[in-house]
Formats: sequence, C-alpha cells, structure tokens
Amino acid sequence: MASGSRTLTAVALLIVAPIGAAVVISVLLLFGATPHVVFLPGFVVRTKLAALGFHAPNAAGVLVTLITWWAIIVIVWLAVHRLRRVR
Repeated sequence: MASGSRTLTAVALLIVAPIGAAVVISVLLLFGATPHVVFLPGFVVRTKLAALGFHAPNAAGVLVTLITWWAIIVIVWLAVHRLRRVR
C-alpha cells in the first residue's frame, strides 16, 4: 500500500498539478480576471529582473506564474494528504 501511495503522489505532483495549474490560469482568464492579476507573480519577477538590468521575455513571466500555481496546488495536495493520514 505504501508504494501505491508514493506512486499516486508522484503522479499527482508531476502530471496532475502542472495540468491543474494551467487549467486554473485558463479559468481565471476565462471568467474575467485581468491578465495583470492572473500573471502577477510573473510580472513581479520580470520587474525585479528588469531592475537588475536583465531583459526577461514574456515567457519567463508565464513560466513563473505556472510554477507559482503548481506550488500552491502541491502545498494543498500535501496538506490534504497529511490530514487524511492523521485521521
């Protein structure tokens, strides 16, 4: 049972979470959230890089936003998984 749980966790973290992050971004944009709000983590990183003298392409901002949403999904997944295990 433990190896099945590890496999499920690996699949959830490496396959489901990135797809979920892309879906969350798409749904937010679909339901009218402004792009500046949705891609705020990416804008912050691009602004910091520009202040340091680096020119980051828009894709860097999108990637940072995707990674941020992925991290949020992973944190929630692990918290729910841990709470379920405690009970």
